[in-house]
Amino acid sequence: METILDLPVETKIFYAVLVFSWTVYLWEAYLAYRQRRTYRSTMHVPQELGKIMDTETFEKSRLYNLDKSNFSFWSGLYSETEGTVGTIERSISQSLSFLMLATLFSAFTGLPWSIYNTFVIEEKHGFNQQTLGFFLKDAVKKFIVTQCILLPVTSLLLYIIKIGGDYFFIYAWLFTLVVSLVLVTIYADYIAPLFDKFTPLPDGELKDEIESMSKSISFPLTKVYVVEGSKRSSHSNAYFYGFFKNKRIVLFDTLLEDYSPLNQEGQPETVPSQETDASAETKAKPKNKKQGCNNSEVLAVLGHELGHWKLGHTVKNIVISQMNSFLCFFLFAVLIGQKELFMAFGFYESQPTLIGLMIIFQFIFSPYNEVLSFCLTVLSRRFEFQADAFARGMGRASELYSALIKLNKDNLGFPVADWLFSMWHYSHPPLLERLRALGGTKQD
Repeated sequence: METILDLPVETKIFYAVLVFSWTVYLWEAYLAYRQRRTYRSTMHVPQELGKIMDTETFEKSRLYNLDKSNFSFWSGLYSETEGTVGTIERSISQSLSFLMLATLFSAFTGLPWSIYNTFVIEEKHGFNQQTLGFFLKDAVKKFIVTQCILLPVTSLLLYIIKIGGDYFFIYAWLFTLVVSLVLVTIYADYIAPLFDKFTPLPDGELKDEIESMSKSISFPLTKVYVVEGSKRSSHSNAYFYGFFKNKRIVLFDTLLEDYSPLNQEGQPETVPSQETDASAETKAKPKNKKQGCNNSEVLAVLGHELGHWKLGHTVKNIVISQMNSFLCFFLFAVLIGQKELFMAFGFYESQPTLIGLMIIFQFIFSPYNEVLSFCLTVLSRRFEFQADAFARGMGRASELYSALIKLNKDNLGFPVADWLFSMWHYSHPPLLERLRALGGTKQD
């Protein structure tokens, strides 16, 4: 009687990949079940949250996160059972054709899920600010920009692999390193403005205090921008970017209490028709809540973000990413000559380089990727605590405490999390853990 040990190598590989893929899916489904159970069972505001969250906000966040969790479960099930697209590559041009068709297929099959998430879930809970026309135009622009970057980069990568000889993995790694650094450098100045409007933060008290705080820790700030995030969603954010002596800070208008269009009494959330077409296509809704942070709270949030820079978190993440990239290319060089890997996925007559990249990086590396992802999640939470401590060291614990509460309310973050789900998925610590770590500063 034939056992699994008697099967051909390529069949063993295929079954191993299949079993691991479904094991990951079942594990994720179990974690999602635990978290949904938390949403359903936590019907009342925990005593510890009584002074910082009212019952209405708590219930809104509970229902929003339950809807998002259910959506993630069903969309995740679809992605697991969607199937794969395959073709035989004879040249780089054929590889690019395959890649474009594959990404087009992915875009079309993912569009209904994205529409449902935006116009059903986000709309239901008051976050969506887009019209369907704006959304579809945005999706087309994203696809075009992605192809303009993806196809040339992929063609050059495949060319390097083909002509690189025995040490092609070093050249491929260096090439992807350069590409990633270039994209990080140009994204905010040339790519992001294709989708969102960036304007310099007007002169005033907030700008002066941001510049003063940056100078106090030797952060080489050159510009501060406000991005018109309110035309898409009422979610808020802030970040910095740039290399060496050319750092910029970007604030979402929804983060700024004094700038958010959603706080303008009696005004629609969009500008009049004589303004930009992009803004005119967003939805006009009356103000329904006060959102965002005051200036001192914005400074505390930026103190946290600048803490990531001062403590070297950004550099550490880049180093880890590049070490991982080099290791993956090295292992790819070791495995690419194994015909059984291609045969396991139906490629008996040829070994296309692009298909080899997909098989090895997506399937063969799956166990390693899961472990690495968990380790990076743990590291990210550690970095978040350190950045909070940095802001506290700047004397902004009280302001950061109140800012975290406001941002959690504005984004309908649910403050209670299943410990296992949180440990595996949350790159940021849950709200209560961050508030405790700040030293128990009380804000009613």
